[in-house]
Amino acid sequence: MAKKLGLSQSAVSRIWRAFGLQPHRQETFKLSTDPLFVEKTREIVGLYLDPPVKAMVLCVDVKSQIQALDRAQPILPMAPGIPERRTHDYMRHGATTLFAALDVATGEVIGRLHRRHRSKEFLKFLTTIEERVPSDLETHLVTDNYGTHKTPTVQRWFACHPRFHVHFTPTSASWLN
Repeated sequence: MAKKLGLSQSAVSRIWRAFGLQPHRQETFKLSTDPLFVEKTREIVGLYLDPPVKAMVLCVDVKSQIQALDRAQPILPMAPGIPERRTHDYMRHGATTLFAALDVATGEVIGRLHRRHRSKEFLKFLTTIEERVPSDLETHLVTDNYGTHKTPTVQRWFACHPRFHVHFTPTSASWLN
């Protein structure tokens, strides 16, 4: 670039720093094409910023295929001038799925581990939430559009539990949660 513009390399570097430009770095993004993007975003942000009275707002997500790993040897604790040390090799103990609901008001997490990520496990997690949230509170769940969150059995569960209100993030915008 310096050669093309007839500038010194340090001049180009100074200009990049002055404007916070880092052309060597790249990030990816995906724009949502959800026709209700604005409405859904306003609804979810509104829940987070101004939750309803006598209600709990939970940010619900699932992290699947978490590897259960264990170090092959014990971790050596740090000592004065020596960092904690751990072996690079490990033993695999399979994989698990973490279902989690973050209470946006308190930061507390309701979590549950399952071997798989199907609607059957999601229903068990909803039952866990139901048990943990006081029965006098309306419960607003903000979640993404994953298929297991929308099956007929899950929809029936919500229909039978009217204090639960599900709010789906816009398509391709699970980052909103």
